[in-house]
Amino acid sequence: MREYSSPIRIHTPQQSNITDLLLRHANSAANPALFSKPGPDSSWQDVTASQFAADAKAIAKGFIANGIDAGERIALMAKTRYEWTLVDFAIWFAGCVTVPIYETSSPSQVAWIISDSDAKAVVLESAAHENVVRRAAHEEQLELLDHVWQFDGGLEQLVEDGRAINDDLLESRRAAVSLSHIATIIYTSGTTGRPKGCELTHGNFVELAENAAASLPDAVYPGASTIMFLPLAHVFARFISVINVAAGCRTGHTPDVKNLLGDLQSFKPNFILAVPRVFEKVYNSAMLKAEDGGKGKIFHAGVDVAVAYSKAQQTGKIPLVLTLKHKLFDALLYKKLRDAMGGNIRHAVSGGGPLGERLGHFFNGIGVTILEGYGLTETTAPITVNTLDRIKIGTVGKPLPGNAVRIASDGEILAKGICVMSGYHDRPELQDEAFTDGWFHTGDIGELDDDGYLSITGRKKEIIVTSSGKNVIPALLEDQIRADALVSQCVVVGEGRPFIAALVTLDDEALPGWLDRHHLDKNSSLEELAQNPTVRETIEKVIAKANTSVSRAEAIKSFRIVAADFTEETGHLTPSLKIKRAAVLKDYNELIEEIYSAPKPTA
Repeated sequence: MREYSSPIRIHTPQQSNITDLLLRHANSAANPALFSKPGPDSSWQDVTASQFAADAKAIAKGFIANGIDAGERIALMAKTRYEWTLVDFAIWFAGCVTVPIYETSSPSQVAWIISDSDAKAVVLESAAHENVVRRAAHEEQLELLDHVWQFDGGLEQLVEDGRAINDDLLESRRAAVSLSHIATIIYTSGTTGRPKGCELTHGNFVELAENAAASLPDAVYPGASTIMFLPLAHVFARFISVINVAAGCRTGHTPDVKNLLGDLQSFKPNFILAVPRVFEKVYNSAMLKAEDGGKGKIFHAGVDVAVAYSKAQQTGKIPLVLTLKHKLFDALLYKKLRDAMGGNIRHAVSGGGPLGERLGHFFNGIGVTILEGYGLTETTAPITVNTLDRIKIGTVGKPLPGNAVRIASDGEILAKGICVMSGYHDRPELQDEAFTDGWFHTGDIGELDDDGYLSITGRKKEIIVTSSGKNVIPALLEDQIRADALVSQCVVVGEGRPFIAALVTLDDEALPGWLDRHHLDKNSSLEELAQNPTVRETIEKVIAKANTSVSRAEAIKSFRIVAADFTEETGHLTPSLKIKRAAVLKDYNELIEEIYSAPKPTA
């Protein structure tokens, strides 16, 4: 199939905006708790829709009192926390546009986003963030912003400033915004080149949220709850925040993923959202814990049963023996894994990269169905998603209502519909490059099956062409290698070269237990481990297994273990944990040259 579209299900009045989703609940008799804030001793304090709306309005009045006009941009820089979403809605109540900035951004990145978006003010979390903004202004010769407010103290000041603004003025600012108005300018995370500002409208968020919620009634529903730990500056987390408000779900926030396990157990969410790497970490941590405790055989047997059970479920025929085995392992293993995630989780949403079929079947088999979806910043997150009534594990689902997918002649995925942005901010020259007859070029390569389910195979710009002219999609190999517990990251190389090779980094969380089981010195440095024969033999086996999924011409012939991980801090990962391929190739050029200057592998 070359094209598939899903008709829109929910039609939204043109003269409405994101704040109407909140007011619908705030003005209702039910007045549900839409948020929970961390309290003392791992407790959570609920915030009703009306409380949240009142607080957002009070801050919005402060923006108006400080002379920020309708349609002007306000930057927002903070970790994932309740106040982030509160300020986001306050900006929308004031009729303004939010410009998110990752709290890990460098001064030069901050300067570019503030300058390019023409932000008039910035709200940020801490003095450290304010120092980054002021360094940006100094080092990049940026004109100093009119207003800089910190969460602590600054929000109270905004509320105080806004007391002189009457309700009618605030309502006129809010109500003047329609679906066609820009809600936010989100800058791409910059895996290639300077970030581009994607202009997403209120219509993008409202219509997509309403239609997605209607497609996911068993996962996103009134009274359901989730805990947010992904960066809210990323479109994926941002969209989930809006759909939760639309559906009447309760959202908690945690700024540090290191505390996630404890937060899951205290918050007890019904569903979570994460990128594939988080699910890989959950799986690998459970496996390593089992192996360290001498229960590795039980764990792996349980994994095989979970995967088999999930696959049988999809066919609609589960053999009795498999059902009995599944019931046994549910008591021995699966329930413990669900309890570790809070005990109530039955669904999860995965995006930002391919999850992998085996991992999808594993989680589904233990009773946590991962609904894998696909989208970009330019598409307000999801274009497609698997739903509980029409799931195909290994795919990213069908287009959501109001959206369409087309596969171009070269395999590129094109998208059209209510999810697609209005354009790039102040970059009209990119329109012809990004759109053809209204279809947005995603830059990804994929396939549609006969039922309209989309599968992603790689990035168009990341396709490697060897010196012999062979096209290689690196993600096909990288995802399989990275799924191993010992591996943190993998980057396949070989552009214009005679064969394919790889750079691999080791997972420092998995290393201690792995070294202990293999009777190796736990105090070994990464430099020593990169050359250790046992480590190299293990990675070689992982690569050999991945190579069985591709042709000999596409297989990895040589590899190097890098003596440092690729992280956001080193500049090799985006905040959403995607590899910055160009940065890796540049910084490890010497190591790559070493691979290709050595004698050509014979295998």
